[in-house]
Amino acid sequence: MKRHSGMGKRVKITGSGKILRQQTGLRHRLEVKSSHETRSLSGTVEVAKADVKRVKKMLGR
Repeated sequence: MKRHSGMGKRVKITGSGKILRQQTGLRHRLEVKSSHETRSLSGTVEVAKADVKRVKKMLGR
């Protein structure tokens, strides 16, 4: 079964097995958002526990 190539570009797996993703909301309308909001949206977060099984399946793991 082929893996989902788009998902591979969107997530990163750490050495301990956690799946990290970028936060949403940083692509457009940035002039409306406060500096505090844009700073807090930067960086990576862990994928939600409910989605981990689906994401791993898409990655072929």
